[in-house]
Amino acid sequence: MSPAADTDTISAVALADALARLNAILSRYPRLAVAVSGGVDSMTLASVAYAVLGDKLLLVHARSPAVPSDASERVEGYARRLGWPLKLVDAGEFADQRYLGNPVNRCYYCKSNLYARLRDVWDGPIASGANLDDLGDYRPGLVAAHEKSVVHPLIEASIDKRTVRALARHQQLGSVASLPAQPCLSSRVETGLAISVDDLVFLHRVERYMTDVLGPGDLRCRVTAAGIRIEVADAIKRANVDRWSAVCREVENMIAADGRELAEFSVYRRGSAFLHESEDTRDG
Repeated sequence: MSPAADTDTISAVALADALARLNAILSRYPRLAVAVSGGVDSMTLASVAYAVLGDKLLLVHARSPAVPSDASERVEGYARRLGWPLKLVDAGEFADQRYLGNPVNRCYYCKSNLYARLRDVWDGPIASGANLDDLGDYRPGLVAAHEKSVVHPLIEASIDKRTVRALARHQQLGSVASLPAQPCLSSRVETGLAISVDDLVFLHRVERYMTDVLGPGDLRCRVTAAGIRIEVADAIKRANVDRWSAVCREVENMIAADGRELAEFSVYRRGSAFLHESEDTRDG
């Protein structure tokens, strides 16, 4: 799904009600830390929480090979411009062999490590940017959050993704409001294939090239047992008919230059690197 599908406007009354609910929830905390990934959900929560709590708020961003560099740059840039109190930590998941093995519940180990690191720098309540729509997916990270007593203000306020985007516009967060879904880079690696920094660096380089040329939207470079699979939404192809052939050639050259094999070019499918017959996920 393209971000445009999520950005339908909601009524001014609905927006005001959602913001009032969120403000009331946040105001209950004498102090709060928010885990900020750089995506629209956590960035919007950070903006509203800062307006409510000011210096009683700490924003924590985890640097990791699995976090796209542009997400880290976004968090740090907004923090500098808006005066957000920001702490950078090492997520720590790459020291966990259970995570590196890339099992079906990889996200559980990722979030377990993340929240443990947050506990090292913060002894108060911790909040995530999970929204109401996340409850409809397979989210092992939410299990880890529950175990670590992490709270979810957006869910508690009954705020879904569409409302998050409307709130981002209301908070004047600029392009953040229309950011496409951007889960961690490890979500591009097929379940059961070990997570490696080299793979993540490569696939992010390919995705950044394609985004720079084709524009933002639903596209993925995936590492699979059959080789590299490139997935691009039909809407992006249609908008770039004159560039598509040249982009394909350049991507093929990038894959070959890195000593890898191209499996195929195909249509973007959400979570297609996630191999688990009985579960659905938004993980990539």
